[in-house]
Amino acid sequence: MNLNYRLDHSKNNVYITKNIDKILISDLNKLNSDKKILFIYDKNIQENIIKKIITSFKTYGCKLFLLPLEGNKINKNEKSLFKIIDFLIKERFTKHSIILSCSGGVIGDMSALASSLYLRGLIYLHIPTTITSIVDSCIGGKTAINYKGIINSIGSYYHAKSVYISQEIIEKMPQKEFISGIPEIIKCSLIKNRRLVNFLIKNKSKILQRDFKTISKLCYETLKIKILLFKNDVYEKNTRLFLNFGHTFAHAIEMATDKLIKKDFYRHGEAVGLGILCELYYASQKKTNDYLFVSRILSEFNLPNKIVLKNTHIRQKLHDEIYKGVFLDKKKIKKNPRYISLKQAGKPRISEIEDYNLLNETIGTLFV
Repeated sequence: MNLNYRLDHSKNNVYITKNIDKILISDLNKLNSDKKILFIYDKNIQENIIKKIITSFKTYGCKLFLLPLEGNKINKNEKSLFKIIDFLIKERFTKHSIILSCSGGVIGDMSALASSLYLRGLIYLHIPTTITSIVDSCIGGKTAINYKGIINSIGSYYHAKSVYISQEIIEKMPQKEFISGIPEIIKCSLIKNRRLVNFLIKNKSKILQRDFKTISKLCYETLKIKILLFKNDVYEKNTRLFLNFGHTFAHAIEMATDKLIKKDFYRHGEAVGLGILCELYYASQKKTNDYLFVSRILSEFNLPNKIVLKNTHIRQKLHDEIYKGVFLDKKKIKKNPRYISLKQAGKPRISEIEDYNLLNETIGTLFV
């Protein structure tokens, strides 16, 4: 099951397959490269998966360099970015060299950013290893690091030439990485195709059993929605902004919990689920049927739909920190932060957060 799309006369590919080895080698042989490859991967990925990919490279006959990194959000910074760039400089990579990342969104974003910066761009390929990266960050070209405590505050747009979604990786990824991508699917469904979330509910047991045929369809349909919204609006002037549904609050929740509770308290997808609830509430000033519907789905997939804190002092500090974080959102272009208003499924609008009392009330709904 494959997807392809064109950007600036370049064809980009997404392969959803049981075995990525043959497709990867076939793609490499078609590239106009110098056969110099930097393979960047997350240290936490199962060793046998990494070994299989390395074996594939050996059959291709390239000069291979390995760079394992830690994929935690705390490492999505300038230090890690320049570690990649320093490696490229040291080994004299050229514009015709290749970076292949095998990772979730943190390392994927940094690898893509390094690919865009070094010599103003070399060849970039990606193997996503979390459901969040599979259904969201693997395509679209957004690259970034976090800086001065602000999520994705430094970045560019640079697209992977090809993305390889592997059955083996889906079957073996940790449960938390598997489940936490579900809110990104809910997001795409609510802004464009309500049938997708119905498919999610109907096939819950197959999804949790990691039935590849079912998950392939889920990924395929979600990525189709994303491509539709970004291919004619890569730089987020209009329709692509709809893909930020839930993210104005989600990033604020991530930053606040990272600061006051612990790093990676929520995976990005988990925060998106909470952010969707906030943006639904703020848009309608009440818990609508869609709000209750999303809350139930999150609960059924064992995802957070509330922030549970016994310490009332920490709770108030967290409330205040989330409030401040909303105003740091990168979509803001004037005084007020922007968010995606969704009063009716399938009809998103770009709106501003103007009612600060309602903003406080909305953040309050997060807590038990």
